[in-house]
Amino acid sequence: MDRPDRGISRRAFVRSAVAIGGASALSACLQREATEDVPQATLSPAELPDRQHAWDEFLATDDAGNLLPPEHHLLLGLEYVGDGPADAADEREQLEAAFRTLEKAYKRGNEGLAFTIAYSPAYFDRFDAAPAGVELPAPTALTPFEDPTLDAYDALLHLASDYGHVTLSVEEAMKGELEQLNGIDVEGTFDGVFDIADRRTGFIGRGLPADNQSGVYGIPDGNPVPEDAPMFMGFKSGFRKTQASEDRVTIQDGPFAGGTTIHLSKLQLHLGQWYDQDSRDQRVAKMFSPDHAADDLVEGAGHNLGDSSRITEVAESAAEDARNEGTVGHAQKTSRAREDGEPIILRRDFDSTDDDRAATHFLSLQRSIADFVKTREAMTGTDLTEGSVGARTNNGILQYLSVHNRANYLAPPRELRSLPAPNPA
Repeated sequence: MDRPDRGISRRAFVRSAVAIGGASALSACLQREATEDVPQATLSPAELPDRQHAWDEFLATDDAGNLLPPEHHLLLGLEYVGDGPADAADEREQLEAAFRTLEKAYKRGNEGLAFTIAYSPAYFDRFDAAPAGVELPAPTALTPFEDPTLDAYDALLHLASDYGHVTLSVEEAMKGELEQLNGIDVEGTFDGVFDIADRRTGFIGRGLPADNQSGVYGIPDGNPVPEDAPMFMGFKSGFRKTQASEDRVTIQDGPFAGGTTIHLSKLQLHLGQWYDQDSRDQRVAKMFSPDHAADDLVEGAGHNLGDSSRITEVAESAAEDARNEGTVGHAQKTSRAREDGEPIILRRDFDSTDDDRAATHFLSLQRSIADFVKTREAMTGTDLTEGSVGARTNNGILQYLSVHNRANYLAPPRELRSLPAPNPA
């Protein structure tokens, strides 16, 4: 149970500590969280899946079978410290020792740690060669109304846990500041291999956005985010039947078979009109579909919907709703990007208050970056903007967010995760 302490809940305090980072934040976080509850690994590194991104079987689920992602997330943008290609065997061994330390120190999943390490086009440019068998384009703007910063870090480390101190402890250990993690000796660090060039933090889970909304730019005064919402916009997402399976997003052929690609966007949220001017029905129509609002399908944040947002039934009416209703839903548009009736991306996004600004770190896994681009094009809905629906107004949730950053990465299979060559074969 959260307990108020000097006007701030434990969950909000932990979120703030993760956002600040460093040894002092870790110390403060350790005083608020029950460190004795964090289990060490139950599987040896050799027993873990070959896929880095194989999280689902280790994550908690709700009563409807929807996956519950870890509450706290930390994204570290990493720069290789050497000149030219990262091809030193001793550096690979050092990194692999670091990652195996993490796998020994924490049980995989919510109550311990889930993590992936992924590499960017800029990393492979050091070799003057693209990763074999994988299309990994440099990031670019994907809509006519965005001008994002295009990230060019060599690598991305994604850390996730229900305990904020776990992500902070891992960060400090990788910097060489801790000798032990959860009772396990630290056998490798990033020292001399990677510098941490950027850190982004976030959270997801029922009640967390409400706990962290006060005084945040992009959210109007009055704490409007509902208590049962897992994200700032007030609704549940990540329904089991709207998510691609890990099999669907896994690369099938070539030396990187068993890996996946990652697209990461930072989306700034602008929720003044969303909460202060739009009615509840308007928010439901724009997030789901006009039919969801008219039929009163969504109770609260939408937990009543079970394992499906019931959006496939209205996907084909997107153009008709845009023309006749003057509104088309975000989920309704996005649902059009399916193959054989199934979604093609797996979302692992979460909210953030970095720099005291409301944002979403939209992190998606897909077999090919082209699958993300296809999904984003469906979500943008430029084919629906003629007539009564403007380019952004009443076009799903486009007018309530702006794209701040974009990046693409390759997450290799575990055996290739430590400074992969472009063609490991």
